[in-house]
Amino acid sequence: MKIDAIKNTNSNKILFHGILWIFFILTSLIQFYESPFRINNDFYVQWTTGILLFYLNYFYLVPALLLQKKYWKYFLFIFMIIAVFMIIRINYFIPEFRLARPRMFPPEAINLYKGHKGRVFFTPAKQPLFFKIGPSFFYILIITISAVIRTLTEFYNNQQNKLIAETHRTNTELIYLRKQTNPHFLFNSLNSIYSLAHKKSDLVPDAIVTLSELMRYMLYETDNKTVALEKEINYIQNYIELQKLRLNNIEDIVINVHGNTKNKFIEPLLLISFVENAFKYGTDYKGATHVKIKIFISENNLDFWIENTIENYEKDPDNSGIGLVNIQSRLDLLYPNAHELTINQDNQFYRVHLNLKLDEIKTT
Repeated sequence: MKIDAIKNTNSNKILFHGILWIFFILTSLIQFYESPFRINNDFYVQWTTGILLFYLNYFYLVPALLLQKKYWKYFLFIFMIIAVFMIIRINYFIPEFRLARPRMFPPEAINLYKGHKGRVFFTPAKQPLFFKIGPSFFYILIITISAVIRTLTEFYNNQQNKLIAETHRTNTELIYLRKQTNPHFLFNSLNSIYSLAHKKSDLVPDAIVTLSELMRYMLYETDNKTVALEKEINYIQNYIELQKLRLNNIEDIVINVHGNTKNKFIEPLLLISFVENAFKYGTDYKGATHVKIKIFISENNLDFWIENTIENYEKDPDNSGIGLVNIQSRLDLLYPNAHELTINQDNQFYRVHLNLKLDEIKTT
């Protein structure tokens, strides 16, 4: 399929170039409209050599010399090619240098001789320098157009290659960050279930069912670049329900969602790191937890607030804050200039506010 697409693209390019050259040649024929029989062989030679010079410059001279900053070689080659073409045309094809009418030259500059069947021809004895180099401006124009087009094409291709490379790097980094999120979440969830099992709680089956729902979402919904906001919020609510099963005091665990979530899309697993951190650091040794979440959707904007108490835990310097660093990196990659993250902390509470511009079209 790719080979056929490349062949079709090349065929379209050839057709486009052919039509373009025919247009230019036909346009140049306008000067012969009133006297069509005055078209001479030099007209065809001029365009043939001009087209040859265009593609020689486009495919070889510009990429091999000009873009490699070999300016002297480039201009030397150009000068030599134009000189050869002009010598051939002046000596064999341009009629003004071989035959001329008497009115074009003063009498002292004309040699009269008789040709075949007694016809009289006039040949100029000497031509001005400008008259000789004038036709070369056609080649200079061709060279300039060819060089500009090739230079701009190379610049565009380089920019596209950089963009593709940057996109590939970004996608690779995002995949890595997502993979970091999944085991981090699973580790925390299994800890919650382990806590229930250690207490021989009857809630273990419910916890496993809830975890299976969470894992199903992670396995089948998060491969796309964006997911429905409704599903992402439902995922957060299921996670909170799982946490409630293992905690002793859940009165201060609150989540409120305001606004229309339909037809809104978000990067998957973007908010869960904030929620995990809140439960990790907002639960005391007695199992009492203070976590308050408010999600407000207005048009294509999402405001996410989360607050938790600060308990006196010894932080592991190697693992502490991995989730927050992860989410900050993802926000910078996925929502550049489209998000605002504010984190405040005092002696009692840790508060996060994220303002995010949501996607209105699902991307895969």
